[in-house]
Amino acid sequence: MPRPKILLTNDDGINSGGLWAAYDALSLFADVTVVAPATQQSAVGRSISIFEPIRMNEVTMHGTQAYAVEGRPTDALLLGLYGLGLKPNLVVSGINLGENISFESITTSGTVGAAMEAVNQGVPALAYSLQMSDQGNKFVDPRTHTMDFIQSKEVVTKFTKLFLERGFPAKSQLININIPAEKIEGYEVTVLGERIFETSVEQRIDPRGKPYYWINGTPLYIPEEHSDVTALRNNQVSITPLSMDNTAYKACSELKNMIADIN
Repeated sequence: MPRPKILLTNDDGINSGGLWAAYDALSLFADVTVVAPATQQSAVGRSISIFEPIRMNEVTMHGTQAYAVEGRPTDALLLGLYGLGLKPNLVVSGINLGENISFESITTSGTVGAAMEAVNQGVPALAYSLQMSDQGNKFVDPRTHTMDFIQSKEVVTKFTKLFLERGFPAKSQLININIPAEKIEGYEVTVLGERIFETSVEQRIDPRGKPYYWINGTPLYIPEEHSDVTALRNNQVSITPLSMDNTAYKACSELKNMIADIN
């Protein structure tokens, strides 16, 4: 029986330890092609480079042929599918260094963005993210991390095999999986939490007296039953099925009434 084919990408860049931890786990049972951004591309969401050309370079890393794309995660995904002509059974995005949970994170995450684009192109996808004990580690060069990925590799192996063997739920071809930093206490199918940050903008003054700004976020916990935020807080692996349909169906009836008298 032929081994499944997986396109592996991320948003932390091709040098990320999380990407290569995923490769190590997946390559034991699948043929894996790495097509990832050449540099850090976190928080770019599902953006696509439509106003500039994109370069893709074949590189050798960890003894493996891979492709470094000078663009965003979605660019890497599209160049893998159409530039290289890959026909994967599955796209895996991650392991991201930092959790991707709640409404606000999944819409900005490049990790989830690449997985969403895969589904948009007709390929089912898994997005894996690892909670960081030290939030500051999200913003350092991913090549400098000395993290232990043993637990994360086990999760990647277990769930990737599950979905390859049994397929995806009927109403979702995209699963967002978040792994706790501490010892795993269980697994929970979750819904998206509301939010995880209290957003702020800090103004500073440069040496020439001109203002500049930092967009920042203070961690915020809203206790919500069965949410991904709560599951991760309880050291559980959060498994959230996502949909590409952003329609707010519960608002349709009220909206019809609101516009009924408009001519």
